[in-house]
Amino acid sequence: MNKAERIAAFVEQQGELPPLPHDPRYLGFFKCFNNRQYYEAHDVLEQLWLETPGADHLYYKGLIQLAGAFVHLKKQLLNPGHRVDGKRLAPALRLFRLAEKNLSGYRPRHLHCDVSALCALCAEQAEKIEQSGVSVNPWNPATAPQIMLD
Repeated sequence: MNKAERIAAFVEQQGELPPLPHDPRYLGFFKCFNNRQYYEAHDVLEQLWLETPGADHLYYKGLIQLAGAFVHLKKQLLNPGHRVDGKRLAPALRLFRLAEKNLSGYRPRHLHCDVSALCALCAEQAEKIEQSGVSVNPWNPATAPQIMLD
């Protein structure tokens, strides 16, 4: 089974997706993200991003970067003393800034998503990390952000 087939099977296992006219990988991204499966969210959307050279390319890239930033925060929180995972706040900060930059051109809404809210989330998380001197992880699984499509 190749990667595309594995991702299709993974998306199918996520259960019912919202009845919106979008690629299942796009919808799967939000389902995974909202379940705090950030690595899977990134992986699910990556193939669609690679296949999309047009107007939505940077949008998908920004979503992938957003998920990637949360991968770093989650791993850092789970293993703060680990030699690699303990140093993930700076990469998360960079990804939040890149995600905000790539998503900002799609404000206020794009593909049933409140992009302005995503940009605000990126800015807020980046500011929290910066204000702590890149020493405090702002992510809390109990209050993890949710991204809703309308």
